[in-house]
Amino acid sequence: MRFRRKKKLSLEKQIKLIQLMNNLFASGFHLGEIIHFLERSQLTEPIFTQKMRAGLLAGDALSKILEDLAFSKSVVTQVSLAEKHGNLSETLTLVERNLRQLTEVRKKFIAVATYPLMLLGFLVVIMLGLKNYLLPQIASGGNSSNMATVLISNAPRLFLGSVVILALTGFLIAWRFKKHAALTNFQQLARLPVLSNFIKDYETAYFAREWGLLISQGLDLQQVVALMRTEKNRLFQEVGETLAASFLSGHAFSDEIARFSFFTPELALIIAYGELKSKLGVELALYADECWARFFERCNRAMAWIQPLVFLFVALAIVLIYAAMLLPIYSSMNNVL
Repeated sequence: MRFRRKKKLSLEKQIKLIQLMNNLFASGFHLGEIIHFLERSQLTEPIFTQKMRAGLLAGDALSKILEDLAFSKSVVTQVSLAEKHGNLSETLTLVERNLRQLTEVRKKFIAVATYPLMLLGFLVVIMLGLKNYLLPQIASGGNSSNMATVLISNAPRLFLGSVVILALTGFLIAWRFKKHAALTNFQQLARLPVLSNFIKDYETAYFAREWGLLISQGLDLQQVVALMRTEKNRLFQEVGETLAASFLSGHAFSDEIARFSFFTPELALIIAYGELKSKLGVELALYADECWARFFERCNRAMAWIQPLVFLFVALAIVLIYAAMLLPIYSSMNNVL
């Protein structure tokens, strides 16, 4: 029973569920009818339709039901805001499209990394064989050690040490993220050389899209900020609280946005320009689409770099193995001569 509680929808099943719900909403179904359809059709596993039924009976909104199904916080926040600004169909379409793109990026990453990682595992096995069989024979033959043989003999320790260091680093980063405010974490992450562009494009697209939809539905900036403060997404909530405090101090919305390092510099300019033309909602939505496209384009370019780097590492390891085998042989030949 514990295993069932921890079970969650895979990314592919999340996409199918969002697509199906969007189509049914567009056909005039309400949430209760959609859940009944899912139960009868068995297109979704019973454990998940039971959770959806329980949420419906408890009076939960769609966003809360998706949260119970372990959808990401960003998806839950988008749907929660859509329930307020009323444009649920467009939001579900956007969620489905982004999840599909995320799935493609994940598949590319797996495809790019699988073969090099298999080679790397094979090399580790070869190094263990060299350490246990070849190096003892070299040592018994009186041949002096070289840098390659020293590295191979210590390769298991180096590999294990690297794994432990990476695991501890990941644990410390996760602990620090939980301990500090999300706003502080993202402000610092956006200053990192490699991650900054990814974070800026993603967060700008995410916030600009939601702001654009809310403003297009007739909400003013004060109401948008008030809604932000009620959401469960920590970053969304903390940005809302910061903006609310800036409004009380008399600061302009665009000036405050420019202070967040995880937004692109163009976002503040678009907000200032959009306010002057009274077309802020439309321009934010258009800019969000551009940022989403740029974010996934960066992801695809990053995938193209990963495999060559892994292959380069594998090639260096192969050269090291050859050096460990051949240098002692050359040394023995020189002694004979």
